[in-house]
Amino acid sequence: MFTRQIGIDLGTANTLIYVRGKGIVLREPSVVAVNTRTDQASSVGKEAKEIIGRTPGSMIAVHPLKDGVIADFDIAATMLQELIRKALKGTLFSRARVLICIPSGVTAVERRAVKEAAEKAGARPVQLVLEPIAAALGAGLKIMEPAGTMIVDIGGGTSEVAVISMGGIVASRSVRTAGDAFDMAIVNYVRRKYNLLIGERTAEAVKIGIGSAFPETTVSTMELRGRNLLNGLPENITVNSEEVREALSEPLGKVLEAIRETLADTPPELSADILEQGITLAGGSALLRGMDKLINRETGMPVYVAEYPLDCVAEGTGRIMENLGQYEELLAEEIRYYV
Repeated sequence: MFTRQIGIDLGTANTLIYVRGKGIVLREPSVVAVNTRTDQASSVGKEAKEIIGRTPGSMIAVHPLKDGVIADFDIAATMLQELIRKALKGTLFSRARVLICIPSGVTAVERRAVKEAAEKAGARPVQLVLEPIAAALGAGLKIMEPAGTMIVDIGGGTSEVAVISMGGIVASRSVRTAGDAFDMAIVNYVRRKYNLLIGERTAEAVKIGIGSAFPETTVSTMELRGRNLLNGLPENITVNSEEVREALSEPLGKVLEAIRETLADTPPELSADILEQGITLAGGSALLRGMDKLINRETGMPVYVAEYPLDCVAEGTGRIMENLGQYEELLAEEIRYYV
């Protein structure tokens, strides 16, 4: 009676919560600020992200998820508890029945860690569903039909590539190269070329501001501030979009390789369907300029970016909960396998 049904997109970079009957009610960075003197979390989400790189010695910003899986169990449970509390604030519902998405390439131990962290946060019961399934549903793909659909979900920690038919995954790859790896590639490039150390937030701003996956007609520039590694002094430099694209070429190559391998594993009949319907991109990194053009050039397939790529996984969990009768068989299969 006092249970609310919620779906959670537990991402490396951001966590989204979908409440049945309300839609997506919460979007927060997956960051927790921890006081090292007391080992207690002092803030979660947006407040914690704002202090990254600006903390005193007694305070650290922790990312409890790395590469799409839980790296710090206790901090992850604390974060989930606080985010669920925020999502249900102002309601009479004290408990939450939770559906959480997990990457398709996680191990049994990693699956169990996600489930137990949610249970520690107070969720009962906890059910799991594969990210590509949820992303495809959220993107509006007809995954229950006997036809091949292809989803490429490029998030913060992992890139999920899957061909789906009749509610099941036919071929897939899960690579731990995505938005965070793009940021680190920019950090390493600037350090290597300019002997300048920049932070994660600066690298992310560069990626969003002038980053691209495909050559553009105009070259954009952006000023960076960081610390010179030779003399230790603050310094300003200017980088251009061509340099950023060069920096991103290696991690982008790994994502393209995962797409090619998945297509190579796809049965011919389903390959024909994908050639007709195209590849759908989801996840925050799908918004990188020219990502669709790059994948189109490398595969020869039509490529489309989902209307709301950041919301696809969370919307997919909501679609499952709102239409349990329609997706009951799909969900039961996933739960038997994962729980």
